[in-house]
Formats: sequence, structure tokens, C-alpha cells
Amino acid sequence: MPVALDLRICPSCGDRASCPQAAGDNLRCVECGHRWPFRRLPLFALTGPSAAGKSTVGPKLAQQLAGEAVVLEQDVLWTGALRDDEPGHPAFRAAWLRMAAMLHQNGRPVVLCGTVAPQELEPLPERVFFSDVHYLALVADGETLGRRLRARPAWREWDEPRIAEMLEFNRWLRGQVECIDTTEAAVDDVVAAVARWVRAGIGETPESGPGTS
Repeated sequence: MPVALDLRICPSCGDRASCPQAAGDNLRCVECGHRWPFRRLPLFALTGPSAAGKSTVGPKLAQQLAGEAVVLEQDVLWTGALRDDEPGHPAFRAAWLRMAAMLHQNGRPVVLCGTVAPQELEPLPERVFFSDVHYLALVADGETLGRRLRARPAWREWDEPRIAEMLEFNRWLRGQVECIDTTEAAVDDVVAAVARWVRAGIGETPESGPGTS
């Protein structure tokens, strides 16, 4: 019998689904009808504009949540064929959803740190692997964010047009998801707030996500 950690692959016939189907905590193979159980956990997306504090908070959050959740930096996969130019970067996002879903089979939810909006994850076929996706953004006031970006090393290539785009994203994101303003907040206070957010989400009763049947 074929066995795979990739949840798109049927352990009975080996078919690889382009659009996975789930019913509760079971996946179903469209090709042969086989059903098999999987862990359907919530995913936590710690998002926000560049320079809002994700890279500073991430390592401390990993220490804070050790044994409870797996904290990952999404930019480590921003390479090669995954560095796609399509709007929303669907190949990149889908790869991360598959990776997180595989990690969830070990019993711990994933906290994915990186710039992302709900509109970039929710429509993807791989969204079906998660009971919910929780979004929390680290943001800052425009002046502070601009100053932080201009202070970055030259190799990061933060020119004025790119900074303007990020400032606009910072403004837009405030109206989309729950936010923590890091303009004057102490790092440890932000880490503690994010950890509380994750723990609250872990404690919720899992519900079926979109795309279930």
C-alpha cells in the first residue's frame, strides 16, 4: 500500500490530488473513493509589513511556545521555482500549506511568520487541510516603518518606491485582520501577546474549514 506524508497522495491507490477533498478529519480520494484520517489542526499566520517586527518576534516566540507549536519563517522557501511572479504567489503559498499540513501530522500546530494576506491563502485547494487559519498582523505607524526600512542594509534593496508600497500595505492590512502595533511596544510584550493569541487558537474546538464535503 502506498504511504506518503504528502496529504495530496492517496495511501490506497497513490493518486495525487490537485484539489484535495476532506470530510471532517478524513481525506477522500477522488480517484478511488478511499478515505483516511488525518490531523486537521489550525494554522497561525503571523503577518505584517516588512520591518514591523516579525523576524524579531519569531525566535523569541519559538522559545515561548516550545513544545506547544512549531514556529517557522516563510521566507526560507522563497527560492527557485517557488519564487513565482503570479499575483499572490500561489505556488509559494501552496507549498507552505502542504508543508504545514505535514508538520501538523506530528500533533503540533504551525505558526508561519511572513507577509501574507487572507486573500492569498483562503482560495487555495490546500486550505482544506486546516480546521482554521488565524491571522494576526504586526504593524507600525508609517513614519516608524519607513525609518526602519531606510535603515536596512543596501543589499535588501529598499528604495523609495518599494518603501511606499510597503507603507500602503501596512495601512491596508489594519482593516483586514487583528493587529498589534509595534511602534512603541516592548519586544517581550509583543511576544507575550502573540503567544496568548496562539494558545487561545489552539484551545478552540476545531471546526471544518472551507472546501469540505
